Formats: sequence, structure tokens, C-alpha cells
Amino acid sequence: MTLLPGSRRLLVTWATLMALTVVSMVSARLDQAGQRQALPLGSAGLVLLASGFKAHRVLMVYLNLRIAGAAWRGAFVGLLGLTLALIAAGFLAARWMG
Repeated sequence: MTLLPGSRRLLVTWATLMALTVVSMVSARLDQAGQRQALPLGSAGLVLLASGFKAHRVLMVYLNLRIAGAAWRGAFVGLLGLTLALIAAGFLAARWMG
């Protein structure tokens, strides 16, 4: 039994990452490049949620943390959560201040 992810898992993960990229692009309203305005709260939340799930999939599948010890998985997932919380706090602070 190999510990590396199989081709099927890698391709399914890649397709999922691409689909979530499209969801993020649509949610971020990139078609309105000429107009500068803050994202609605729901759109920003969807972008953060999609980004967090994408980062989690990269950690678990491409970096193969699914077979690592619980401490490694917990540390990386915790750092991912902290990063997303800081991004969300920055978005909310910018929205609140201006």
C-alpha cells in the first residue's frame, strides 16, 4: 500500500480547486474592474470560505498531511484558521472604518 495520493484523488482535488476558483471569481465580481467598491459581506465570506477550503485541500492532498501526525495536521490547520481570521478581521476593520 502506498502512502502517496493516487492520480484520481489528485485530479478530483485539482478539479475542485478550479471550480472553487471560479466561485471566488464570480463572488468577488471581477467583471466590474472599472468600479472600485467594497465587496458585500456575503461575497467576502464566500471568498474566504472557498479560499480556506482550497488551502485545506492543498495541505491534505498535495502536501499529504492526511497521513501526518495529529500535531502536524493541527498546527497547519490552526495556522490556516488564524490566517483566515486575520484576513476576515482586516476586511471587517476596513469596512467599519471607511
